Amino acid sequence: MFPLLTRIFWTIAQPVSLVALLLVLGLLLMALKRRRLAAAAVTAATLLLALFSFTSFGYLTITPLESRFARPVEPALIDGIVVLGGGMDTGVNNVRGGWELGRSGDRFVEALRLALRHPEARVLIAGGGSALLSGRESEAEAGARFFTDFGIAPERLILEGQSRNTEENAINARALAAPKPGETWLLVTSAFHMPRSVGLFRRAEFPVVPWPADYLAAGNEQFGIKLDEIAENLVTSNVALREWIGLVGYYLTGRIDEPLPGPLP
Repeated sequence: MFPLLTRIFWTIAQPVSLVALLLVLGLLLMALKRRRLAAAAVTAATLLLALFSFTSFGYLTITPLESRFARPVEPALIDGIVVLGGGMDTGVNNVRGGWELGRSGDRFVEALRLALRHPEARVLIAGGGSALLSGRESEAEAGARFFTDFGIAPERLILEGQSRNTEENAINARALAAPKPGETWLLVTSAFHMPRSVGLFRRAEFPVVPWPADYLAAGNEQFGIKLDEIAENLVTSNVALREWIGLVGYYLTGRIDEPLPGPLP
């Protein structure tokens, strides 16, 4: 139930939906002749849209997440690589087959690079289908085609295609990998997603080495007007707010032990 509720909540709470709801509220208030309240709602919608789309707000908001874990020195021996779903365009793959990479496809590219450099490592692809839509293949299935097409032997792959969110990724991956004491498993996911992922893997008692990829911000941005990539500004704001809300929600519901998991002392 929790994965479904979080998807529904975010559908309503994401920036574009919030702006649209404020505009609808403004129209309703105008119809009720509450002109001051209507003007306030429309003004709020306009200001939020401008903040999310025409400034560097999203990059400043996402930088603390992406900077939480630095990529470590590459281990000489890697027993396994866990790559989290979210990097495949499952809507396209479900119809056309293949392995179309989505916005966070760098997760899979980096995991492939590591797998090619470390032939001793198993590769666990953790990604189920949609929590809202049934009948779609899992990201693990599309991910398996991706890795085998680039020469990774099928027997090296472990597919976890049942999970609906990162919490289930961690629990199911732990059960499938059955990591032994002293083994080195890397966790590959987007840098902004790493704090929440590490917190959940710790709760699942799956020791992993964080290996961030797929950075969206350079990390040295200053707040200001940014007009060169308006659509990208909005997407980055959307991703950052979703991840911060996810961290708060997971912490308040006891799914992670810290509001912003970080490196161990």
